[in-house]
Amino acid sequence: MIFNTTYTNKEYNRESNKLLGRSFSFIDKIKMSGVGSKRLAVADKSEKLDIHPTKSQSMHFANIELRPKGIIIHFAERLERFSWCIPYYRLVIYDTALFSIHAEGNFIKFLKNKYYEENKKFLHKMIHLKNKHQEQYHELH
Repeated sequence: MIFNTTYTNKEYNRESNKLLGRSFSFIDKIKMSGVGSKRLAVADKSEKLDIHPTKSQSMHFANIELRPKGIIIHFAERLERFSWCIPYYRLVIYDTALFSIHAEGNFIKFLKNKYYEENKKFLHKMIHLKNKHQEQYHELH
């Protein structure tokens, strides 16, 4: 689900908490050494995520927030901010020439530059949480 979060959005708060769980507690955030990525340089986005397509050569950035049952990718388009909520069971990650995240027929691709290198540890943590969540799900079924 994609939400415009430029301003306080009660629907976003309600739906993201329902789909992904509430944000980690302060203590959990400290134990996990943080739950947010540094900025990542966006190389490409699917049409649905490209809200205001521009021919601008300026670099666009996004960051990722971890939640108990998924992730939220925050990105800006012009002067607006958007949040893409992805539950772990729909999250697909490809680590090729570009690092890309896919879900629900949409994708966002990140450049493997200095920003990617700064986030490697965080991205491994995200993959570990996704795998851990899948293991718990399979044990229940």
